[in-house]
Amino acid sequence: MPLTGLTVLDLTRVLSGPFCTALLGDLGAEVIKVEAPEGDSVRGQGAARDGLSWYFANFNRNKRSIRLDLRTADGREILARLIARSDVLVENFRPGVLARMGFDGERLAALRPSLVTCSINGFGSAGPYRDRPAFDFIAQALAGFMSVNGGPDDPPLRSGVPISDLVAGLYAAVAILAAVQHARATGQGQAAEVSLTNGMISMLAYVATNWFATGSVPPRSGNDHPIAAPYGLFPTRDGQLALAPPDDAFFRRLADALGMPELKADPLYATQPARVANRARINAIVGGVLAQRDTAHWVAVLNEAGVPCGPVYDVPQVFADPQVQAQEMAIDVPHPGHGLVRMLGFPIKLARTPSRVRRPAPGLGEHTEEVLGELGYDAAGRAALRARNVI
Repeated sequence: MPLTGLTVLDLTRVLSGPFCTALLGDLGAEVIKVEAPEGDSVRGQGAARDGLSWYFANFNRNKRSIRLDLRTADGREILARLIARSDVLVENFRPGVLARMGFDGERLAALRPSLVTCSINGFGSAGPYRDRPAFDFIAQALAGFMSVNGGPDDPPLRSGVPISDLVAGLYAAVAILAAVQHARATGQGQAAEVSLTNGMISMLAYVATNWFATGSVPPRSGNDHPIAAPYGLFPTRDGQLALAPPDDAFFRRLADALGMPELKADPLYATQPARVANRARINAIVGGVLAQRDTAHWVAVLNEAGVPCGPVYDVPQVFADPQVQAQEMAIDVPHPGHGLVRMLGFPIKLARTPSRVRRPAPGLGEHTEEVLGELGYDAAGRAALRARNVI
């Protein structure tokens, strides 16, 4: 696997960090999850079967878990030994927490000169908000993401999934791989940082660049596209159709497929700017035709014509779709004591070194004895640490 031999020390909890380290684990990294005595709070969140949170199981696969009280001197000594043998350290504390434990940049470099560290936090380590608590909802709000999400008459609206956590986790994985490449070439480690808010600001994409260029405050436009029409969701006889012809060439295909070739020459609709200016009219014309047949009919006809479109699924329909099944985006993983646990599959498809689940999510502290043995603690030493509630 591409990351075989890379050791990742995971001090994260909840979602952004565990998502990052799960991605690395899926690609072959050896991930050691360090948990407080009470464990990652996500162990008790989300839908569960037989006491196992499937939310936790999905984002903590391919990891070993050790239970460690970092409030104790012995716990911090164990952490120091772990750092000395790791290639990467990932944490999602507030800025400065790790340094206050005694692990500032100088100490980390002394323990492992080639160490790559990655901090995932709310706002970044510089600036007036660095010490504020932050969660996905706050990041979406402050980054302006909510301001452009929803319909014109709706209040600001969050995404239906905690997208800032997921984006931060993805960016963190990219940052880590870049820093590891540098460390392997030079022997020099470095610190990387990703914040939930910065990640969400980057997701504003053309909404931000349009404002940079014009100074016009971006509106909420719902499913309409600011520079394309017809575009959005259209009722069919039995549901809805997502329709997205992005330019004039695709619109001409749409007009032919709908049996309305005359639209191609009509000056009200022949060009993209004209259609945007007459959005309500063209939407009504196209919508009137689409409403006459079922969604499946239009999906077949329009895709045959090369017009981008698709059904609007709920979650069960997603995983029943033959394309999703062909891509193996749901996988069943054996989990000791819990039978098969269904998880999300791998969106990254590598031809020679595919991702795979090598081990299910660990129990709290399941590998403490094993990992401490690898660090040189004998049975008596481990027993003493357990007696003092360090592990």
